[in-house]
Amino acid sequence: MKVPLKLLSFLNEEDNFFIATHINPEGDALGSSLALSMALESIGKQTTLYDKDHVPEFYHYLPGYQKFTHAASLHTTFNLPLILLDCNTLDRAGLEGLNFRYSAVIDHHKTESDFGDIRWVEPEAAATGVMIFYLIKELGIKITREIAINLYSAIAIDTGTFRYSSTTAEVLRVAAELIETGANPAYISQSLYETWSEERFTLLIMALNTLEIRDRVAITFVTREMFKKTGTGPEDTENFSSLPRMMKDIKISAFFREIDDNHWKVSLRSRGDINVARIATLFEGGGHKNAAGYKIKGSLEYVKESLLKTISE
Repeated sequence: MKVPLKLLSFLNEEDNFFIATHINPEGDALGSSLALSMALESIGKQTTLYDKDHVPEFYHYLPGYQKFTHAASLHTTFNLPLILLDCNTLDRAGLEGLNFRYSAVIDHHKTESDFGDIRWVEPEAAATGVMIFYLIKELGIKITREIAINLYSAIAIDTGTFRYSSTTAEVLRVAAELIETGANPAYISQSLYETWSEERFTLLIMALNTLEIRDRVAITFVTREMFKKTGTGPEDTENFSSLPRMMKDIKISAFFREIDDNHWKVSLRSRGDINVARIATLFEGGGHKNAAGYKIKGSLEYVKESLLKTISE
């Protein structure tokens, strides 16, 4: 993987960076951001790590997770250069309306955007974490145990713990090097998948009880009332969209999460050659071939029928 020379020069020449990632962050967003921040600070740079939303509790095993701040909304202009990770628009990071002196985008999503003075977008990369691995190596920075844990976690999440088609020999070689550096696969997997709270598990039961199958499309949803009843939040629904895809006859899994009255976040998962990113794009969303999403307003029945009609067409 070739790192743009312009990006390397930018990182070498600047001394202070504002690193941001997308709202509702998952492992790739968090791990990539933390790893890059640690790497730059190890060579004397300063970084500010930002995410609009808090780090979910089940990611608190990530070294340095406390470094994230949520205070960007207090300002309207930043003199610091921006590094935008795992997304490629300011609104996806909750930074719309803010101005930055200079900006660099590092992302692996196919969604098109022209934001960024420097754009390094690799749609074929299994995870942004893989890109950050090569970037750190190209900068000549040593990968520490803490950086390795963050990068391994980033890659594990976006490859379905090395189960998805994005898992290549190259990805496994990167993972092997991170293990040799100190990332413990068993510890990371346990932290990711075996530390659920009872409240989160109860929310999952509620979501699965909404299951509806229409023309090999599995539909589930979570409402704000469900969050209230279980004492959970949006971050607790991570991976809910993937579970119905376990059924062998399901082509697409669609998970609807209520954001506000008649406002929904839709997460799509598919298998094989079914490109849900194309579907999401029709609703002004985006993502990957087998994992994409969008937001839509309307009643639950309306948004479900809109999706099913689009899929059939």
